[in-house]
Amino acid sequence: MQAMKNGLAQPACDRIIQTFALITEFDQQKFETLALDGIETLELKDRVAQFIGALNQCLPADFCQAAEILMQVPDVWHRFSAHYQQTPHPMFAAWPIIDYASIYGLEYPEISLNLLKRLTPLFSAEFAIRPFIQQHQSLCFEYFSAWVKDEDEHVRRLVSEGTRPLLPWGIRLTEFVKDPIPNIHLLTALKADPSLYVRRSVANHLNDIAKHNADLVMAICADWHQTADVNTQWLIKHACRGLIKSGHTQAFKLLGFTENPAVELTQLKLDKQKISFGESVNFNFEITSLTDYSQHIVVDYKLYFMRANGKQNGKVFKLKNIKLAPNESSVLNKAHSFKPVTTRKYYPGIHKIEVLVNGKIRQMAEFELLPD
Repeated sequence: MQAMKNGLAQPACDRIIQTFALITEFDQQKFETLALDGIETLELKDRVAQFIGALNQCLPADFCQAAEILMQVPDVWHRFSAHYQQTPHPMFAAWPIIDYASIYGLEYPEISLNLLKRLTPLFSAEFAIRPFIQQHQSLCFEYFSAWVKDEDEHVRRLVSEGTRPLLPWGIRLTEFVKDPIPNIHLLTALKADPSLYVRRSVANHLNDIAKHNADLVMAICADWHQTADVNTQWLIKHACRGLIKSGHTQAFKLLGFTENPAVELTQLKLDKQKISFGESVNFNFEITSLTDYSQHIVVDYKLYFMRANGKQNGKVFKLKNIKLAPNESSVLNKAHSFKPVTTRKYYPGIHKIEVLVNGKIRQMAEFELLPD
């Protein structure tokens, strides 16, 4: 799997050059030199910034003129899609084109918002639109109220994804972390959207809000649940995943799980007490229902990773949603890999696993990750 940063390299540069060559006079050599200068040493977001800077040197200095050129990009962009389909993360080539507006168009919000609406289907304007929300919130929400009804699913999703308080890689919208109410009417308008792409964004947005306003999200989901169709039911379940992992009692009830399940777990067993980098820790246990009626329960596990500061930090992982008949037993097995990944750095030391039943700790065991 190619590193994501490789989505902005020579192939992306070529695609941008070919696109702009069909639209306007464009100094291809200058752009290529500026965009690729030392690119091998840069991480993804630094590459985005460098490509944006290169565009700025090759487009008109007047943003309004540059915006007129950028508005034409979608007309020719997809001519090259098939050619670049096999290159690493081909959609990333549009990222700097879209984010150009967030750097040079902040003083022209109406022009920029229309531009972002036009460009968002190429990749996503979810990062680019956030500075506008910070500086021109009232105007943005006027646009968003219309965009939730747009025929293009990419535009509708931009409303939800762009306003997410804790969007990964995006600027944190602290105001909405403290008070997410301004976003709720937008999410409500999208809750039954026919597009899974949009509904998934709404669910992720609610999951963001739940990290600081759990009871508010619980109330919203309970309200929506009363008239929910199949699509909205899926959205509610996905939106509540963080609440489920954190053991929010009302979330289990809303999603049809047994409240206060009566079960017994055998001792959690690990296949080894010491593992090396790249190996997996395997564990199992038996869970038994102690009732004369069926129970529907959520079984997760929380793994406490050793951090660089010598302290453990826990993260909950999904294990299984299970239905147990009266007095039924079930053996659950799981392997957790410590192979290198880009999203987590492992540190040697004592790690801990907890088994959670409806968010409550039932068993615990420790193991050691050996130095590499």
